[in-house]
Amino acid sequence: MNQNKPTVGITMGDAAGVGPEIILKTLADQEIYQICNPLVIGDRKILERAKGFVDSQLTIETVNEQDLEGLDYQLGTVYCLDLDLLPADLPVGQVSPEAGHAAFEFVRTAIELAEQKKIAAICTAPLNKEAMQKGGHKYPGHTEILADLTNTQDYSMMLSAPNLKVIHVTTHVGILDAVKMINPERVYHVIKLAHETLTKAGIDSPKIAVCGINPHAGENGLFGYGEEEEKVIPGVEKAQAEGINAIGPLPADTLFFRAVRGDFDIVVAMYHDQGHGPVKVLGLDAGVNITVGLPIIRTSVDHGTAFDIAGKGIADEKSLVEAMRQAVELAPKSV
Repeated sequence: MNQNKPTVGITMGDAAGVGPEIILKTLADQEIYQICNPLVIGDRKILERAKGFVDSQLTIETVNEQDLEGLDYQLGTVYCLDLDLLPADLPVGQVSPEAGHAAFEFVRTAIELAEQKKIAAICTAPLNKEAMQKGGHKYPGHTEILADLTNTQDYSMMLSAPNLKVIHVTTHVGILDAVKMINPERVYHVIKLAHETLTKAGIDSPKIAVCGINPHAGENGLFGYGEEEEKVIPGVEKAQAEGINAIGPLPADTLFFRAVRGDFDIVVAMYHDQGHGPVKVLGLDAGVNITVGLPIIRTSVDHGTAFDIAGKGIADEKSLVEAMRQAVELAPKSV
C-alpha cells in the first residue's frame, strides 16, 4: 500500500440503487488511484452484477480487515471488504429492508475502520431512508447515523458545489419543527463549525453569511413573529464577539446569488430546502455532502439512490468522483 496516499473507505449505500454502478465507474478513473487507496465496503456479488450494468472490465477481489495494510492498490483491481449481507438476486430499483439494513452495516463498519485508523476517510454512496428504516434502523439519513455512532453532539451538514458552500442549522426535519429547533446557541455553533472547517482548509478569516428564517430576513418585524431577533441575531453576535467574520441574518433570496458571485465563503442556511435548493440548481453532478464536526472525515454524493435508473448503467459518477477528491483533501495522510 502506498503510505503517501490516504485509504478512503467507499460505502456501497443501498445496493438496489445506483451506488454499485457509480462506484465501478469512479474506480475506472486513473485519477482516483493517483490520489488515494480506495476500499469498497459492501457486497462483492452486487458489485459483480453491477459490472454487467456498466460494461466494466474491472477485477473485484475480496479482502478482510486483517489484510488491509498489505494491499497493492492499482487501477484495474477493486478491493471489496465483503460483508456478504445480500442475496445475489436482490431486486434492482425497489425499496428493500435487506438492502436498507446492509446499507446501515456498510456505514457502521466504515466508522469502526476509521476510528481504528485503518482508513483515513469515508465516502458514502447514497442510501434509501425508507429502506433503511424498514430494515430496522430509525435514522433520517447518513448524517444522523454518523453522529450517533461517533457520539457527536455538535455537527452539521455542509454542501459544497462550485463557487458555493452551504452549512445547515437544521436538516432532516419538517419546516415547522425546523423553526422550533433553531435557537441562538445552535446558530452560533454552526457558524463556529463553518469558521473552523474553512480555516483548516486554508481560508484566513472566512466570510460567513447567515440566512434569515422569514422572507427578507423578517424585514424588521414585517414578516414573521420576531424569529430573527429571537433565534438568529444573538447567535451571530456571539460569533462576532469571538472575532468570527459572520454577517446576518440576510435575505436568502439574494444571499445565494451574492455567495456564488464571491461575496462570501460560506452560507449558513436555517433549514434543509433553504440550503439544498441553491446547491442543486448548480448541478447534482457537482454537489458534495460533507458532515462537519465529526471525529472522522466523511464526504458523500449529493444525490439519492435513483431507483428509476438503477440497473441501466447510465447513472453519472461525477458527484462521487468529486466526493472522493474532497475526502482526500480533508483526510490525514498517514493512514
